[in-house]
Amino acid sequence: MEHDETGCQAPPEGPILCVNNCGFFGSPATMNMCSKCHKDMLLKQEQAKLAASSIAAAENGSSSTTASEPVFAASVDTQLNTVEPKPIPKQPACDSVTVAAVEKPKEGPTRCSSCNKRVGLTGFSCRCGNIFCGTHRYSDKHDCPFDYRSAGRNAIAKANPLIKAEKLDKI
Repeated sequence: MEHDETGCQAPPEGPILCVNNCGFFGSPATMNMCSKCHKDMLLKQEQAKLAASSIAAAENGSSSTTASEPVFAASVDTQLNTVEPKPIPKQPACDSVTVAAVEKPKEGPTRCSSCNKRVGLTGFSCRCGNIFCGTHRYSDKHDCPFDYRSAGRNAIAKANPLIKAEKLDKI
């Protein structure tokens, strides 16, 4: 009864569950969140700060990064020991566009250059630079423009250089 008159509450006697209802126990040091949820919240705050500063720098035309106010702030009521999250403003859609532009486009499945059959990892690459299936892997089956005859001649000439003996002076 004395607690009701003074307005103070006794601290809870049991463990406190995480505010995000993840099933783990929280602590007042981490704003009644478990360690994982608290770490995730801090990471989101950091990313939001970086995104806001880069957007502000892009709008101002300057390359210097400025510290901006946190996007997600939690105020802790010391009397009740509760957490009241403030609303998070939405981020502009231009951030997602820059991420998509950086990633390289996904390449389609590998196909045979002659019959357009899917070959995947079993495709045979030819010296002409194309990929072929098992049926069209030979040069006579796909009308290969590569000149094997001159390539073979050059390889033989390079491997077997012409050796001439020095001329001897006849006595």
